[in-house]
Amino acid sequence: MKIQILSTLALFAFGFSACKPNQKLKTVDGVDLNRYAGLWYEIALLPNSFEKGCSCTTANYTPNDKEGYVEVNNKCIKNGKISDIKGKAFPVKGSNNSKLKVQFFWPFKGDYYIIALADDYSVALVGHPNREYLWILSRTKSLEESVLQHFVEIARNEGFEVDKLHFPKHDCEEE
Repeated sequence: MKIQILSTLALFAFGFSACKPNQKLKTVDGVDLNRYAGLWYEIALLPNSFEKGCSCTTANYTPNDKEGYVEVNNKCIKNGKISDIKGKAFPVKGSNNSKLKVQFFWPFKGDYYIIALADDYSVALVGHPNREYLWILSRTKSLEESVLQHFVEIARNEGFEVDKLHFPKHDCEEE
């Protein structure tokens, strides 16, 4: 119950935080949600309260074309046990699926902006317009240093505090 309360508070802050007024956050031109679907590993993130104590974090996305949203299943290892949360991501009209509203607890929704995406959908840079939340996601548990640095540089150019990035390892037995 404590985790759910903390997650709710974190999501509330995530969804309604004020944007930094100096620069509008750019997103990719468009996203094919069927290609984006599947398992992603969290390679880097700006630390946040709702992932505190997590390791081996993954996100799995499944489009629900009939209902018009993407099913979200986030998992991590916390205190030696699997912790997961399920939600829905709703494409923002006019964004060509590059902006989503993610909802883990009704009625709260948080912004999920796809800032950069590899042509082959192997790496994604995802953030929030307030620049307080950022993730580098990959289809594999690790990235070549040059690829990682490329995405870090994009984040830096978009105004994120990349010197605060955390780079968790994916050495857990169960994921």
